[in-house]
Order: sequence, then structure tokens, then C-alpha cells
Amino acid sequence: MVREILLEKIQKVLAESFGLADFVPEIQQTKPDFEGDFTVVTFPLVKVLKKSPDIIATELGDKILSEVDSVENYNIVKGFLNLKLKDNVFLQSFKNLSENLEKITPKNETIMVEYSSPNTNKPLHLGHIRNNLLGFSIANILKEEGYNVIKTQIINDRGIHICKSMLAWEKFGNGATPESTQTKGDKLVGNYYVEFDKHYKAEIAQLKEQGMDEETAKKQAPSILEAQKMLLDWENGDEKVRNLWEKMNAWVYAGFAETYKRLGVDFDQVQYESQTYLLGKDLIKEGLDKGVFFTKEDGSVWCDLTDEGLDEKLLLRGDGTSVYMTQDLGTAVGRFADNDIQRLIYTVGNEQDYHFQVLFKILKKLGYSWAEHLYHLSYGMVELPNGKMKSREGTVVDADDLMQEMYLTAKEKAHELGKLEALTEEEKEKSYEIVGLGALKYFMLKVDPKKKMLFNPEESVDFNGNTGPFIQYAYARIQSLLKRAEGTDFNFSENIALSENEKELIIALSEYKETVSKAAAALSPAHLANYVYEVVKLYNAFYQNNPILNNENEDVKKFRLYLSQLTGVVIRKSLHLLGIGVVDRICLLYTSPSPRDGLLSR
Repeated sequence: MVREILLEKIQKVLAESFGLADFVPEIQQTKPDFEGDFTVVTFPLVKVLKKSPDIIATELGDKILSEVDSVENYNIVKGFLNLKLKDNVFLQSFKNLSENLEKITPKNETIMVEYSSPNTNKPLHLGHIRNNLLGFSIANILKEEGYNVIKTQIINDRGIHICKSMLAWEKFGNGATPESTQTKGDKLVGNYYVEFDKHYKAEIAQLKEQGMDEETAKKQAPSILEAQKMLLDWENGDEKVRNLWEKMNAWVYAGFAETYKRLGVDFDQVQYESQTYLLGKDLIKEGLDKGVFFTKEDGSVWCDLTDEGLDEKLLLRGDGTSVYMTQDLGTAVGRFADNDIQRLIYTVGNEQDYHFQVLFKILKKLGYSWAEHLYHLSYGMVELPNGKMKSREGTVVDADDLMQEMYLTAKEKAHELGKLEALTEEEKEKSYEIVGLGALKYFMLKVDPKKKMLFNPEESVDFNGNTGPFIQYAYARIQSLLKRAEGTDFNFSENIALSENEKELIIALSEYKETVSKAAAALSPAHLANYVYEVVKLYNAFYQNNPILNNENEDVKKFRLYLSQLTGVVIRKSLHLLGIGVVDRICLLYTSPSPRDGLLSR
């Protein structure tokens, strides 16, 4: 807000005194080594005004000083114009801050955000965690930016992969249920998917020993032929197959619900591919009638995208069964038909970049104008530094196992370093969960979505550095401070001098809304995660260098308490948009605070 007000006034000076009505100057915070609060970069004006940077800076500085009453003085360093503002500018911005933090300007646009979208043949894994956290946070950020948001997932509940786990359960399950085996439903079904794969590979090996080549063996193995028949039976409505499918999917849905609840994500709508693939088949017929698609000799249906720089894409197999693209076409059309949405964002890993290129181009070929407003939020894969938490075959990290690992890591650190006696058992358990999952979420979200990331559980649960617990701890320290000052009002006189720490913190707090806008525009929670980390660092520097409760000046004390309270609000709101919880009391001093972090005990 301080920056915006100053920018507006400087633009007015440029328009009225220099004839530059449309010029937007670049304004940065002045670097710590130089005197001033904001710096105007004059070099872009050199070509326009045909003068040296120093002359431009001097002329502009004189005009600003005479016409902008909020500027106290200026200095010039190698063409950079450094402006020092009067304290009342910061105080006025601070007074407006509380109201502006809660203000949301509604936008007349509804955006649907899809995330998670799992298969019902296995439990959620590490990749799903990044997916869910990204999608859920983006939805929160878009809401804070004023958009109407519909959070959705499409459950991949049909197809050959689903039939594989069904077939294996039928053959080897002996009637096993989640209850009889004391196994979470999605994990039980996932176990039979693995069981299918084990038997399928054994059959391939046996066929190869009999002289069959590998590709033919993969197609002729009895297990895959049975699974393909089961898929056909499912599509033809076979009662026995359908009943088994409904039973096993119900187990999986119950398991997913548990995982989502602990992860802290939810959905406004849920779609199922078993309901949308038929609409997709209708679209294939429509595309054939329009000449957009073509049929090959085996009866399969394709779309030729070679003129778009892509290739030919299969849309329907020769036996009439659908593929992923079929149901994705149907799902997209159904979503726009059933909802008044203007944009649709797919949160899906970057291994599906090509798939979405093709999907969007086919929808455009079919004549859907809204296809221009589809967006693939493509994110990089997550890797681990070691195999400590890897499940069954050493390739998949189970989401439930990872969340439990984070909880246990937080608990272990708490017990190692102590200072828990002030908390009840219930408060301790709540703290372990919030801190552990906060560490996981923040570590995932502070990295730009487009980048591949290395997730280190031990590093993420650290009270120093750019981590969730570091930020959560700062929030708890603020709440502790406010509790000790309970009953103190925040009505302070404006006749107080501000320290550099206070001005820097006010500037940072005033940029909360702008940061939300940047995160919404870029569809990147990383903007917000790294912003709140910077806010906490600035608050810690302020806290370290500016006495609060023991300050002799009552107005200064009240102001600093109010500044602390609003900092807490910004931290809480930022973490909320990231899907991260806070605790008001943390007696878990996991490590001695590092001097660079400014967490000095008072």
C-alpha cells in the first residue's frame, strides 16, 4: 500500500512536470546499505528524456520533494533516486492495513480447479500429496483474490487398471474385506493390484520361455486377457462384474476420505469417469459426423493432429472401449454444461503435458469456444533423498505413511528437546499433528510448481530457516506476547518516531494483497509461502531490536503490540491460504534459536 500510494504520486509528477502521462516508473525498496525507503530507477527515462541518469534523478527528486508532501528528503547514488518518506505515511498505511486485510473485491468469474483425481486401484501417494496441496492452495488463493471457485476431482473409477485389482481379488482374495483384514480399503485394493502385476509378470516370463517374444507375451498372457474381458463385461453392464466393482470402489472411497481429512483438503464436487465416459463416446460420434475424427480398419477412432505439430491420437479402441482421452473429453464438456464456469484449471503432473495439449486442441476442433480458457497447472515430480519411507516395491511413497512419518518426526523432536510440560496431552498431540503436517505442506508449496523438488522430511521439520515450523513458531510467539499484554488497547498517538525495522515490516505487511494477486496470476502458492517467510524474518528482526512490553513510552508500546497483532493476522491468513494450521501455544523449543533468525528469548 505504501508503495502503491508513492507510485501514484510519482506518476502524477511525471505526467504534469515531464509530459509522461503513461509512463510507469520502476520503484524498489531501497537496499539496506543506502539511506532511504524506496528507490526510483531512472535509467528507463534516459531514452525518453535524453538526459543522464544523475540529471534526471536530480530534476525528478526536486519535483517530488516540492510536490509530494509525504517525501522527507532524497539522495542519488549512481543514477538511482532514493526517497526517504515521513513517518506519518507509514503510520497512515498501517492504520488502513487492518481493514484492507479482510477486504475482498468480488470478481464476476467462476473458476473450477481440479486436483487429486486418483485411480481406484491404489492408495494416494507422495505425488498425490503435492497435487492436492497445490490444487487446494490455488483454490484458496483464487477465493482470496475474489473469484468464485469450485473445487473438484474426477475419480478414475473404471478401466483396465481397475479390472486388474478386481480380477486379482476375485482369484486370490478369499473374500477378504477391510474389516476382516484390518486394512484401510484403498490399501487393500492396492495390494491386489500389486498381486495382479506379480502373476502377470510370471505368465509373461513363462510364455517367453516357450519361445514367444516379449510384446506378444504381454498381449497373450492369460491374466491380461481376463482383465480385458472383464472390462468389456463391465461396459456391457454385466451384473456380477458391476457388483464387484461397486463393492471394491466403496472400500477405496472410504480410504480416500480418511486421507483427505488428515491432509486437510476437500472438494465441492466429485465426478466419476464411469459416468462421463459415455458422454465422451457421444462426442466421438459427433466428431466422426463432423469429419473431425476418422476410423481405421480395425474400427478404432482417431484424431489427426499432425497439422498442429502433434500426432494421431487414439480416441476409441477397435473393440469399442474408451481410453483416458475419451472420458476427459466427456468430463470437460459435462463440466461446462453443468456449471456456469469461465475457466477450468487442471492440476496434473508434467508427465501429462502432451495429454493436455491434445485434449485442448481436440475440444477446439469440436468447436467449443471455452476451450480457450482451459489451463494445465503442470507441476514437477517429487523425489526423496533416500528410501526410508518407500513402500512395498521400493518405488511408491504412501501418502498415509508419509503423513504419519511427519507427525512422528515432530513428536520425536519435541521429546528430544523438551519444554512440553506446560501443555496437556491433548495439546501436545494437536501440536505434533499441526507442526508435522505444516512442515510437509510448507516444504511442498514453497517450491515453484513447475520445478521438480526433493522432499526431505527431516529438513522440513526444522525451527530455523525457510520451513513451516519456523513460521508457525513465530505466530505462536506473537500470540504469547499478546496474551501477556491482554487488556492493553491499541489506541496510540501518531506522534511517535518509527525505527527502520518497523517501517520495513509495515511495507511488507502492506504487500499481502499484492502477493496474493501475484500468486493467483501465476497459479503459484510459492509466491505466498516465500512472502510469509520474509514477513516472519522482518518481524523477528523488529522483535529483537525494539523493546515492546518493557517500553517506557506507552504509545510506542501500544503501537508495537498492534504491529505484532497485525503481523500475526498476516501470518495466519497466509498459512491458511496454503492449507497450513497454526497453534497459539508452542512450548516446543526444538532448537536454540539462531541469531540470524532473530528468535531471541525475552
